[in-house]
Amino acid sequence: MTHQSTGGVMTIQQVQYENLLTTCSNYVGAIALLKQHRPYLEAIPSMRRPKESVVTIPLPVIRVRNPIQPTGHAGMQLTAGESVLLPCDVALLMCDPEWKIKTGIEICVFIHRPNEDFSDLLMRWRQTQILFDRGYEWLLPARYQYLLSEGADIVRPLFVVFPGSPERISKGLKGAGLPAITYSDNAPADPTSMATSELAEGELDVQAAETFDFADLDDIGSSEMTSE
Repeated sequence: MTHQSTGGVMTIQQVQYENLLTTCSNYVGAIALLKQHRPYLEAIPSMRRPKESVVTIPLPVIRVRNPIQPTGHAGMQLTAGESVLLPCDVALLMCDPEWKIKTGIEICVFIHRPNEDFSDLLMRWRQTQILFDRGYEWLLPARYQYLLSEGADIVRPLFVVFPGSPERISKGLKGAGLPAITYSDNAPADPTSMATSELAEGELDVQAAETFDFADLDDIGSSEMTSE
């Protein structure tokens, strides 16, 4: 889906999308976004070492382990070992800062794109489910090459809409039991300027975050994830 409006001039919605994508590309901006959905925020291994706890991958790419045939799979066809761009906008990988390994949860952020309706947005998650179901590994940024690239056992979606997004999108996501938040235009223009101490000592109970039980996420889209 193209992200550029006719004539090359970005609309207000396009600017909102690009700004949020840019913000979530940084760990501080991603954490600021997760603050609007507490169960995911508390899944961060350590708020005392947030930079080492959240790996952000904008427009992520994975390598599938098993082939995908077009029949019954939304027309997708991939061979084993082939790389593919995920339909989500940002992947957030949780990491143990002490052992420098990925933990058992990954979050796929789906930002409402310009001219995208409910079925388009939901289809991106469905396609992501299909890709993950075949087994996968991440193509990690160079600075995270020390991490094992294998996919996690728990993958959860987070949908982000804007105040100007059609109401039917939020209604549809709620009806499907999928977590969604509204990104306010009043949010800080540059969340990356927020001090780490503010994130650590704000709404989040640091001790609760560091003893978080992944089982608490079982009710979040559990019926949505076919690989579980």
